[in-house]
Amino acid sequence: MKTFFKSTVILVLITTALPVNGYFVTYKEQYYKLFHVHYIQYPDDSMENIYWLEKAMKADFANPLYALTLIENEIQWEKYCYLFNMHINIKLIEQYLFLGNKWNKRNAYFYNAPWKDQNLESLETAETCFRTALYYWDEAVAWAQKANERRFRWIDLQKIQFWEDEALRIENGKLNYAKTIKRELDLLQKVREKFEAMEHYY
Repeated sequence: MKTFFKSTVILVLITTALPVNGYFVTYKEQYYKLFHVHYIQYPDDSMENIYWLEKAMKADFANPLYALTLIENEIQWEKYCYLFNMHINIKLIEQYLFLGNKWNKRNAYFYNAPWKDQNLESLETAETCFRTALYYWDEAVAWAQKANERRFRWIDLQKIQFWEDEALRIENGKLNYAKTIKRELDLLQKVREKFEAMEHYY
């Protein structure tokens, strides 16, 4: 009974110490704010970020009053929505690349032969991550093309200028994740073939 009483008192003290200003996460902008990059990016960190970003992709936009930049008319709002979706896809690409590189093997050393199956499984996981990133790249390009339409050329959204720069870099080819991802997939396949060719265990 005393133990139960002590546990109850501790629980009450903890709950009363917690802040009461919580809110439901509902809109894209709210989910996006939960995304964050760690100094050292572990797989769990990437998976957490992917979770929040994918939730953001599926969620509705908040009222334009709560946009991440000043919105004064409908055409600004339309461009903002296109840029937001493009940027979320770019962040998803980056997170899937982080995740894929945790499982990727850059070389197939002969002394790794005893762990051939584990290495092949790891490469398969990495490939899944890279191919998912490639899917999101196609999505990012589609949204960037919408944001780069001529009618939006003179619309400057101050607080998300970086997103506008991303759209421009996609348009002129300076930002091209497809090239990066395909290079990673080509290298991964070469390493896979070396592991598959291993017959002797040391």
